[in-house]
Amino acid sequence: MEITKNTIIGDILDADPSTAPYFLEMGMHCLGCPSARGESLADACAVHGVDADVLVEKLNAHMAK
Repeated sequence: MEITKNTIIGDILDADPSTAPYFLEMGMHCLGCPSARGESLADACAVHGVDADVLVEKLNAHMAK
């Protein structure tokens, strides 16, 4: 799965639940919340003050393992 800033967080977590720590690290502690799971990565990063490009890179590197 290739992750972009437009990828929905729920889709990332469904594809690989081991990505959860990356979201917790950015301050997104409500991963089970329906609205959080339906947000795009870009939207979540904007709310939490995280650089979306950096998170996309980390997640794609993790998914490639």
